Amino acid sequence: MLKITPEKTIERFSKIHVTLLGDLVADCYIYGRTERISREAPVLVVRHESAEIKLGGGGNVAANIRALGGRVSAVGVLGKDDMGRRLSQLAAQAGIGLQTVNSTLLKTETKTRVLAGAEGTTLQQMLRIDKSSMSAWPKTLRRRLALKLEAALKGCHIAVVSDYGAGAMCPETCEVLASFAAHGGKLCIDSRYALLSLRGATVCKPNEPELQMLTQMPTQTTPQLRAAAHKALELLSCEWLLTTRGKAGMAVFHASGEELFLPVHGLEVAVDATGAGDTVMASFALAFAASNCAFLAARLANVAGALVVQKQGTATVSRRELSEETARTLRGKTADTRRRR
Repeated sequence: MLKITPEKTIERFSKIHVTLLGDLVADCYIYGRTERISREAPVLVVRHESAEIKLGGGGNVAANIRALGGRVSAVGVLGKDDMGRRLSQLAAQAGIGLQTVNSTLLKTETKTRVLAGAEGTTLQQMLRIDKSSMSAWPKTLRRRLALKLEAALKGCHIAVVSDYGAGAMCPETCEVLASFAAHGGKLCIDSRYALLSLRGATVCKPNEPELQMLTQMPTQTTPQLRAAAHKALELLSCEWLLTTRGKAGMAVFHASGEELFLPVHGLEVAVDATGAGDTVMASFALAFAASNCAFLAARLANVAGALVVQKQGTATVSRRELSEETARTLRGKTADTRRRR
């Protein structure tokens, strides 16, 4: 049994350097109030009050790493447009080392959410508008991105992939990542659609619906989830599988049969689950690099995920918040394992 506590692991976050390959997304929020139904159509009229832009997608993973005290180099692609420049400014303010390829051929991925409600009520998301480049990235751009990634991986403690299907996880970058993993580098992948594009990672993090899609197997019961997880471990040739399960918490599996099931931490009712997977990935990667224990990393990621879903919109969890909640609930625990019987 490893004698490392959650508290000591969090203390080590500041020593960890993460290289992130991700789809960098601008999360734009428009806030307003609803007062009446439009005469033009059966829709609510929203009176605009304010707006803000946040780092989304892979940028949100990087922002969470920085908020937790880690260092991060974020590799990705931005359009040479207003939103791309705004994301660059936000990254600089957060202390994120951006290593981007900037192109006039692409639009910066943008998700605009309209949140509104009557006076005195909680604002609710009414609409989301996505803006992206529909065409495939040119090969020259993908090669430039791969070179940026190769340089950023030198000297890092762990690499993270945050793939939202926008193009960062391409054949050229997968080749660089495969070489990194083959030479002993710790590699964590969170990919919505393309987990099978890169086999041999250290950790893969599908949520339960993604696990079902990957394996074409049910996951409703514990035996079903276990069977699907081990099928995924085989398909992906990865060491560990971290599966987030919404209200059911999360589970960690190793090909040897070791496993850990964690119930949801804290309140089961979430205020907003937007970007919660990003927080889980950021906290897990930092803790895994700091402790070399997937089970302890999952415990801390479970706490971080529970904290962030109590916040509105795309959000981060600070090192102080995680430390205080960990001290309250996990004090004295050491890294451990749960072996399947």
